[in-house]
Amino acid sequence: MKPSSALLLAFLTTGLIAHAASAPSYAEQIKTIRAVGPQGKGNAEATAAWKKLSSANGASLTTILAAMDGANDLALNWLRSAVDTVAGREEAAGRKLPVADLKKFLADTSHHPRARRLAYELIAKADPAGATSLLPTLREDPSTEIRREAIQQLVDQATALTRAGNTNGAVPVFQSALRLARDVDQVDLIAKELKTAGQTVDLPAVFGWLTDWKAIGPFDNTGRAGFATVFPPEQSIDLNAELDGKAGKTRWVALKSKDDYGIVDLNKPFGDLKEVTGYATTTFFSDKAKKVELRLGSQNGWKIWLNGKELFGRDEYHRNMEIDQYRVAADLKAGRNVILVKVCQNEQKEEWTKNWNFQLRVTDAIGTPIAQAKP
Repeated sequence: MKPSSALLLAFLTTGLIAHAASAPSYAEQIKTIRAVGPQGKGNAEATAAWKKLSSANGASLTTILAAMDGANDLALNWLRSAVDTVAGREEAAGRKLPVADLKKFLADTSHHPRARRLAYELIAKADPAGATSLLPTLREDPSTEIRREAIQQLVDQATALTRAGNTNGAVPVFQSALRLARDVDQVDLIAKELKTAGQTVDLPAVFGWLTDWKAIGPFDNTGRAGFATVFPPEQSIDLNAELDGKAGKTRWVALKSKDDYGIVDLNKPFGDLKEVTGYATTTFFSDKAKKVELRLGSQNGWKIWLNGKELFGRDEYHRNMEIDQYRVAADLKAGRNVILVKVCQNEQKEEWTKNWNFQLRVTDAIGTPIAQAKP
């Protein structure tokens, strides 16, 4: 005698409820770990939560990875450690990782970049060939952590063609890689390969440096007081004005960078000076209002303004200068945007302290240069 539909439904429902009740839940442990803070805040509780979370099986890996979304750096480290522990135990036991679920997680670009990168690494361990086949789909990924691996695949392909004597075949592959690369070291490597192959590479355009400026100075920075002093360019920018500088009257002059890395050298118009402050301004035209990053490098004290609003500054001198050393979030308006940079030089006289310069570009969140619109 067949059971009635009602009895069958009741049986299945009861079974599902019982299964759900017996399935381990790690929501409380994840919440505890995400609550950790600086100076040891919540560490004791997180240690206990981590032990339980790390006992999860492979099916819970994407749950732990998802917990990285919006987590602080300390919590990210705890969660990554839990993922590594779970994955390591599953592999040691000969159990397969949930590759399909990990691929689905990787494909969702809303997840934290570090979590997605970790998901890719797990896929690569469990299914190397499958991970390799994914790379062409990740060349324009919004995460540089993911994108880098995909670009390296192109670089490797082009390098193999070069070694096989097929330079003509390698060049377009290198060019594709250069267009998609966002990490500075990869850009440099690809540009070098293209130049070796006899190709011209416009690095200022690749990086998107702002190269055409108007500069004025020097103003005073005796005793490093210039960083906090409000000189006239900070109040208004009149490119026809004659202003009182440290050594007399001074006017705005054209200053164009011809450097591959966009370095704007204030020593060129004003001389090798010490205890001085200079300003540089340029305009950036945007097709519409958009959120961007102003990425600046400098060995000097500096401040930056956009459309008259001070955004950020660092009162430091002669640290190592790096591309994208400082990333400042900014809002462009549609049309003309005015950028002003203040650069202070201190009193040190060692040879390595002579640089009085900066470099600046406008990019999106992963370093893609923002193209200027026509004025």
